[in-house]
Amino acid sequence: MTGKIALEEHFMAPGMEDYFAKTAINISPDLFGRAAEALADFGDRRLAAMDRIGIDHAVLSLSGPGVQAEADTATAVRKAAACNDFLAAKMAGSKGRYGGFAHLAVQDPKAAADELERAVSQLGMSGAMINGQTNGAYLDDDRFSVLWERAADLQAPIYIHPYNPPDFPYMYHNHPELFGPVWSWTVETGNHALRIIFGGIFDRFPKARLLLGHMGETLPYQLWRFDSRFEISNRGDRRLAMKPSDYFRRNVWVTTAGVCSDEPLRCALDALGAERVMFSVDYPFEKPEEAGHWIDHAPLSDQERRAVCHDNAERLLGAVKR
Repeated sequence: MTGKIALEEHFMAPGMEDYFAKTAINISPDLFGRAAEALADFGDRRLAAMDRIGIDHAVLSLSGPGVQAEADTATAVRKAAACNDFLAAKMAGSKGRYGGFAHLAVQDPKAAADELERAVSQLGMSGAMINGQTNGAYLDDDRFSVLWERAADLQAPIYIHPYNPPDFPYMYHNHPELFGPVWSWTVETGNHALRIIFGGIFDRFPKARLLLGHMGETLPYQLWRFDSRFEISNRGDRRLAMKPSDYFRRNVWVTTAGVCSDEPLRCALDALGAERVMFSVDYPFEKPEEAGHWIDHAPLSDQERRAVCHDNAERLLGAVKR
């Protein structure tokens, strides 16, 4: 199928390589670094990979963790803006093939909100990607209200992407294979999303939009249980205006990035709604040909395939441009 839009396709910007190196702990030493050349390419190699599977437009995002791993606030703010300027130049020269998610230094929430507005209003970006926790802070914290308010006003989605937790949980002790893309990144990112939902962010900012990759980090599978167990949980004085599952169906979208499997695709569509699932590759960390062949032959109706491959992203991203 041609005309695809992909929303989790990564790049590397100058000066961000040392941050990316922090993920070496999570990857086989024999393989780490092999994606560097592909991440830095914005020309024939990337475009050919898109063309082979019918991607017309790729929304690019910095390969994490970026400045989410920076301890100094002023440095983080400066480098995030430079990264966005770099990406904007690549977008401008791509004849419409590339869009972008802004990189934000949430160490300074007001500066992050202002940078999001600049990226969307002046640089033509479609939202922002946050690479997990930032110095131990998650986006449910009250200090980030200014960012959520601005994102809601702009109709700009916030994409939560995996990174490591601020500490090393004992449950991964002696099992380094579980610490990273096999499992811990799913746990960490899914927990981040649940903090946002159960923290009442979407009661306070009902028009805010959250994006999750990897078919929703397993969360669509658990919606019934979130509703059921919240009622008996030790929640103190925490209250929500709606059932947890209602926020998923109103405020959350997911992409297929990094997952090429029929069963979780069907679950995400049925659990969240056919308008909330969007195609992505997770380039260059997944094979474009595998992702493209899979989505073209997945057991979907023609209407569902159009929605996943193009229409849902067009509506979500188009709202930002209005």
